[in-house]
Amino acid sequence: MHESIGFFMQATDQQVFSNIQSGDTASFEMLFKTHYNPLCRFALSFLKDPDDAEETVQAVFIGFWEKKKTIQVDTSLKSYLYRSVRNACLNEIKRQKVRKLHADSLQAEGEPQSQPSDHLAIRKELETKIQEALETLPEQCRLIFKMSRFEELKYQEIADQLQLSVKTVENQMGKALKLMRVQLKDYIPLITILIGRLLEP
Repeated sequence: MHESIGFFMQATDQQVFSNIQSGDTASFEMLFKTHYNPLCRFALSFLKDPDDAEETVQAVFIGFWEKKKTIQVDTSLKSYLYRSVRNACLNEIKRQKVRKLHADSLQAEGEPQSQPSDHLAIRKELETKIQEALETLPEQCRLIFKMSRFEELKYQEIADQLQLSVKTVENQMGKALKLMRVQLKDYIPLITILIGRLLEP
């Protein structure tokens, strides 16, 4: 019985991984949402800082997506991700020690500290792409999308402010999400990781 369950899980993993390698963003989003929080807790046991733990896990998922066509997964996807996060945490601990030594040295010399962040660069690029995609939306679609996603208003609140029916708001939001996902199809996994529910229904 256990052997058949193990085979089923392995086959499922193989299918999910195959889908991801083919560029299936839905399979990647499912993998991310399934394992992100547990992996953050796992990373926190190494790094002790929640922000460092989240950034490390995010970097692992970004690397996984970017290298999806070349990486090899010999065990389960879960095992692969946990091993990757563990290695990334150990590397981050080493980097933090080096940064601290460097920061102490700079502080002693009275020089300003500089800590460039790959995450910041990626997020800035994403924000630019999102803004470009927004500009392609019809005016009402764009306004409703911004009010929903950036101002975090409920559909009823948007309807009241724009003097529209809730049904119209729902329809316009559905149209906006569909168009945005088409415009940003190459960036959806990174948006899911770094920004969250922006393109979710």
